[in-house]
Amino acid sequence: MTPLHTKQILRRQGLAPHKKLGQNFLVNPRTAQHIVDLAQLSPDDQIIEVGVGLGALTRPLATTVRSVIGLEKDAGIIRLHQEQQDLPSNVSLLHTDVLTIDLNSLVEPGQRLKIVANLPYSISSPFLFRLIAHAELMDFAVVMLQKEVALRLTAQPGSKEYGVPTVLLAACADVQPLLAVSPAEFHPRPRVDSLVIRINFHPLPKRVQALGRFDRVLFTQIVHAVFRQRRKTLLNGLTGAGLNLDKTTLHQCLEKAGYAPQLRGETLALEDFVHLTRRLADQGCTSLLNNQPVIP
Repeated sequence: MTPLHTKQILRRQGLAPHKKLGQNFLVNPRTAQHIVDLAQLSPDDQIIEVGVGLGALTRPLATTVRSVIGLEKDAGIIRLHQEQQDLPSNVSLLHTDVLTIDLNSLVEPGQRLKIVANLPYSISSPFLFRLIAHAELMDFAVVMLQKEVALRLTAQPGSKEYGVPTVLLAACADVQPLLAVSPAEFHPRPRVDSLVIRINFHPLPKRVQALGRFDRVLFTQIVHAVFRQRRKTLLNGLTGAGLNLDKTTLHQCLEKAGYAPQLRGETLALEDFVHLTRRLADQGCTSLLNNQPVIP
């Protein structure tokens, strides 16, 4: 499929790429097949595809796995496939939004979710945070992201790319880069390069074995607080975090935990955040907020 062919298909249906939805359709079938080949799928998999578009990924997915459930927000795209009947019989479409659908409803008994997503760049962050918040449901996600966003997920402490998603994702998964994709592979062309990654989510026993048990809600809140104003000292960042400890007590807790209060939180590794969470919890620290995303 070429950009011209894509335009013609859309035009015949009275459709066009939605700027509001951030649509960029993958047009190179070889690239789509390459992504599926690299995704390490098995014939018995049920794949949840996010952002069906014109089916560039859907078709090679359908020939590789047992079934595909396609989540598509654009009603026009759903109508196109229903009228054309152009997708394999093991593909079912849902007109829905991946950011609001009940993910539990997509899980087969005894299984965890396996996701392949070529989603609008504008929802990359909320999508990733949603996966993190539902880590107990997740097996893996193969995701096309803006290259800059994807590289943040494997950034090192102290770097400008290092941030909230880096730490929260590292607590429940590991990230494997698969394929760089140029703007020329899409219609319309995005202004940025893309990178396909595979996120492998760890089952709870493996997470406990690696990091031990700790208060995940408190951990998440601490991470958000530290990076909210990343140039602040660790003490000042935590002071405004909505915790039930005053600044003097926090200062004492940090010193007992082995962290200088003037340290910048952006230099802490995952293990440091976990250790700090445990030490603060030992001092009776709890969250005064209820609206932070939670890692199971």
